Amino acid sequence: MRFAKQHHPRIPMPAKPGTCRLDVKNLGVTLENDVILRDINFQLNCREIVALIGPNGAGKSSLFRSILGQIPYTGAIKFELAGGYPSQPKIGYVPQSPSFDRGYPISVLDFFAAAISRWPVFLPVPRSLRAKVEECLSRVHGEALIDKRIGTLSGGELQRVLLALALEPIPQILILDEPLSGVDVGGEHLLMEMLDEIRQKYDLSILFSTHDFSTLRLYADKVILLQQAILKVGTPAEVLRSPEFQSVFHLNLSEEGGDA
Repeated sequence: MRFAKQHHPRIPMPAKPGTCRLDVKNLGVTLENDVILRDINFQLNCREIVALIGPNGAGKSSLFRSILGQIPYTGAIKFELAGGYPSQPKIGYVPQSPSFDRGYPISVLDFFAAAISRWPVFLPVPRSLRAKVEECLSRVHGEALIDKRIGTLSGGELQRVLLALALEPIPQILILDEPLSGVDVGGEHLLMEMLDEIRQKYDLSILFSTHDFSTLRLYADKVILLQQAILKVGTPAEVLRSPEFQSVFHLNLSEEGGDA
């Protein structure tokens, strides 16, 4: 599998007419009297790849769950099409990689077929449904994984399967919670290049969280530094060189650096 090489510095992808924007205003989350998030304001524009960074417990997953409508929040989350028309977005979501019993007999085909059609995993998958699964996996160059057992997949292969599932049907916004977790260095760049390819091919926006700062300058258009509140928003270079970043992570990353 080959992808076009990325260039440095990154050139943001321009928005296209008829596409979308997610606008988060004054968002707050309080769970069991604990303030998880407060005064969250940002925009996710069409075709942007936006990275969400912050220490453990900063509220990254809670922000995702708010956007997905899974937990209550204050403030507003608004999705607009070009021209300011409000709409209900299609959102694809890739959770942190679940662990599977290595001896679990279910195949990628069975897992995917059950997820998109509720086909029982103990019954043979019809030819038409297999073709549909192959089509979905082709979006992430994963056709060769279709007959593999879920429990034998590498971290990168599992992320590819979960990503293919999140792309069925094609969403307008794709949210990924720590997609690089459990993926080796080579796999990290392949996965990020694939995300870049997907956002260009399908004109969707991508919001992902990560603890790997080495990929940000190559692949992210914008970075949000979160610790209950947003401490800094800007280009990867602006955020990684900021006093706020140094204060949170106790790292001083040079312009050419970036490894955590």
